[in-house]
Amino acid sequence: MKIVKGYNGEWNMGSPGGWEYQRIAQILGKMAWSLVSENIEVGVDIDFENPQINAVPGFAQMILRAHENRHGKNAVHAVLLAETETLEVVLENKNFVSYLNTLDGVKASLAGPGHLSLKNGKVHCKGEEATVIFMDFNMNVLFKIAKDEDIEPIQEAIRQGILVNPRGMEPLGAKGLFEVITETHREQLSEDTVKHTPWTRQFYSRKTTGPQGEPIEDLVSWTETQWENLVLKPAHGYSGHGIFVGYKKENPKKHIQTALDAGDYIVQQLIPLGLWSEQSTWPLLEERSLYLKEWQTDFRCFITDGGLQGFLARFGGVPTNVGSGGGIQPIAVLRSHITPREAVDRINDALLKLGYQAFVQIQNEVNRKAIGMGFTYLLGPIMITLRPRLLTLDHIAELKQYAHNLWQDALRLEGIWRKGRLDHVVRIRDEEKELAMTQPWRGSPALMVSDGLFSFGADQMNEVS
Repeated sequence: MKIVKGYNGEWNMGSPGGWEYQRIAQILGKMAWSLVSENIEVGVDIDFENPQINAVPGFAQMILRAHENRHGKNAVHAVLLAETETLEVVLENKNFVSYLNTLDGVKASLAGPGHLSLKNGKVHCKGEEATVIFMDFNMNVLFKIAKDEDIEPIQEAIRQGILVNPRGMEPLGAKGLFEVITETHREQLSEDTVKHTPWTRQFYSRKTTGPQGEPIEDLVSWTETQWENLVLKPAHGYSGHGIFVGYKKENPKKHIQTALDAGDYIVQQLIPLGLWSEQSTWPLLEERSLYLKEWQTDFRCFITDGGLQGFLARFGGVPTNVGSGGGIQPIAVLRSHITPREAVDRINDALLKLGYQAFVQIQNEVNRKAIGMGFTYLLGPIMITLRPRLLTLDHIAELKQYAHNLWQDALRLEGIWRKGRLDHVVRIRDEEKELAMTQPWRGSPALMVSDGLFSFGADQMNEVS
């Protein structure tokens, strides 16, 4: 019986991130747990250091496999390529390059497009041949950069297959792809992927079928009548920008027209909020008291050719993105022989009994540590809960199988797309498609993620009264 309930929120096949932020969140979460345990008996045994949580080592090994596939045992020069203006400010990229430089026989560089050049047909970074490159931006950004900088070295790296996030993967991150997973191509894909994919349609005036297979004469008119149960999203959006959530009931006509005017939007069933929400103890600063706050959560799985590598747990509103005001939650594996619901309730009860003053003091100590580690966004520390998101070993085993199936299904979909059969749901510019076609993925070492709106047994739909 499946114990992980919920859906893929979206996939990212272009330049996924977040691996380093979870690593830091684990350090902060373990620190918070230690401080809490010094003050009150919680009665729950948990593990913050399970190796399956931290994606950084697996990501690094994927890069080294890609190098070895092309260069054998020759010296490694791994380049993390980012937008020039982000080089000094994105903690994740700086820390990952530092980590790579601790590995035997590895040299790593953080670089912008201007640091790359061509010499004797080979791509160089800061005067030294680049043997493998991870590009931390998508193709649409690449072509924007081309207006001001020379991108020929990047294009050559793509043609030579040096880039480890193949451009042939990126079109599979289009959210409109979810339409064919549950409709025209479901028989070619795993039951697991189909089950975890929400009803999705490209958004424009059209005939189609609804979430229960019911006929829809005009999708736009139907969307307005069903507004409270739907979400509108840009098919190629990120960081929660441009999302309109129906349950908020705010001027559906206006939002629908905005989506139609922008084009390249999808409409998607609203995944029941209670399924992907959990309660955590939180302070009311003005009242100087504690209460159980209900947060929406999401759960990113990092996947490579080596399988499931790690996670990123976020919490906040709708959406949960840090750029939209969300935070990152530590993850812990439950070792006590109790259910996740019982464990979460025990932890929340202990935090409430801890009292406002002690709770805020611990929260402040964790925030100071976070700032010292650079775990910040804009002007302050990224939000973090003192209660971790709990998983069991059974959850992890099921997520490993889910990740394996998703990788294989994405590979099948790449083949279908390359035959031109998915152009109606994967809408990218001709120049982007041409570049993607020059570097097919075909299962080579790469990093992809799935953002899941999952329940691990402590969701509010199953709240025990």
